[in-house]
Amino acid sequence: MSDLSVQNVAAAPKPLYIRIHANDNVAIVANDGGQPAGTVFPCGLTLVEHVPQGHKVALVDLKQGDAVTRYNVAIGYALKDLPRGSWVNERVIEMPVAPGLTDLPISTRLPEPLPPLDGYTFEGFRNPDGSVGTRNILAITETVQCVSGVVDFAVRRIKAELLPKYPNVDDVVGLEHTYGCGVAIDAPDAIIPIRTLRNIALNPNFGGTAMMVSLGCEKLQPDRLMPPGTIPIQTGAGEVQVGVVCLQDDKHVGFASMIDSIVAMAESHLKTLNARKRETVPVSELVVGVQCGGSDAFSGVTANPAVGFATDLLVRAGATVMFSEVTEVRDGIDQLTSRAATPEVAEAMIREMDWYDKYLDRGRADRSANTTPGNKKGGLSNIVEKAMGSIVKSGSAPIAGVVSPGERVKTRGLNYTATPASDFICGTLQMAAGMNLHVFTTGRGTPYGLAEVPVIKVATRSDLARRWHDLMDINAGSIATGDATIEDVGWELFNLMIEVASGRKKTWAEHHGLQNSLALFNPAPVT
Repeated sequence: MSDLSVQNVAAAPKPLYIRIHANDNVAIVANDGGQPAGTVFPCGLTLVEHVPQGHKVALVDLKQGDAVTRYNVAIGYALKDLPRGSWVNERVIEMPVAPGLTDLPISTRLPEPLPPLDGYTFEGFRNPDGSVGTRNILAITETVQCVSGVVDFAVRRIKAELLPKYPNVDDVVGLEHTYGCGVAIDAPDAIIPIRTLRNIALNPNFGGTAMMVSLGCEKLQPDRLMPPGTIPIQTGAGEVQVGVVCLQDDKHVGFASMIDSIVAMAESHLKTLNARKRETVPVSELVVGVQCGGSDAFSGVTANPAVGFATDLLVRAGATVMFSEVTEVRDGIDQLTSRAATPEVAEAMIREMDWYDKYLDRGRADRSANTTPGNKKGGLSNIVEKAMGSIVKSGSAPIAGVVSPGERVKTRGLNYTATPASDFICGTLQMAAGMNLHVFTTGRGTPYGLAEVPVIKVATRSDLARRWHDLMDINAGSIATGDATIEDVGWELFNLMIEVASGRKKTWAEHHGLQNSLALFNPAPVT
């Protein structure tokens, strides 16, 4: 992205539009509420009809069939003549054909190495496997959804009766999901939800002390979910494998017996976790997932570029950053393969895109299904436009690794983590990949949060930040009005990440206890 220009920034009440690139023939109206027909911008552009905030206005006369260009990319083609000053939306443009996955540029646009960023640290929990948690949480893994109600009951009792006795433990979380039985457990794609659940239990914020609750008759048996040796628990006596409470065991007579077993096992784990203390560690131990949801046309102008700047800061500091959402980067695949650190990384991205293309084809869906009514109301006409704004979260560093759905990240630096674009599934898969901190941008607004990982929310618009003042952690809308630069907000986010990771500051989602359930990606059949 280049040549970002804001017309008449100094006089904010006057009509404003934002053009991303000098070659763009459309811009978005920046004023709250949009602008009515007859509005004259400082450059002389006159609106021929009302254009809502965030929606596109034609900067030149467009003939039927002409490319509509934003981000210096053709995001569509005019379905009819559109005079200068017209409202350009999804009803008047045709979406381009998806780019192919052959003859792509491979590692041809590698940026110069970013200068190291030294001296930044946070206070984290060092784990036996070398990873670092930003929180110290007891996680109770479930083999099957059937036990979720029992686990929820037990968690409420543990929080009330036990947690106050262990002040170094931040929370107790039941890892509720809807998998485990009634599924084709041996189907090839079943490995995705199984390894997702397994790797979530290995998340750095759980300190290697996850315990498990099983029903007993489910298809996803405990030793299949967590094979012996998966989670060694460090105790004074050596290593002890993950503990399991099976509700169908003969020893359980009545509901209270089940709860008592879970509570008793939880207390032994709480004692282990409570012995842990925060210690100073380099920022390189952060594993940050970046994501957007409830996006609007400002996402690619304010919040996502600021996140991209912070992404570069993290990479310079040696940290690990994951960007995701297949359908939201698919139309920019050439931008990604050209930034791949090696040809092998580029080929891995292409394989993930090809797999997902075939997955959508099996379901008789296409990439146009991604864009939501809220996205369109916020000014995003189609997935091509949305993709261009989404990719900028990745910053400018070379893409060092690719993570398949449900796998753990293995490469420091910038990683592409292949996930669906669903907010909940993406967050779940990034958690399985090992993220210990989450950054989430939104323009339409969403109260999304996770119990397992702190979620920093970044608003794309000042009006959203004002109205949702106790839900948004950072306002990137100041970029659109010229009150702050992308760099200013990027540094603000970077510093906030350090404070949140250190436990010195809670996000608003943590403050309110807002959390979404885990949402597994299961492309295998349900029986």
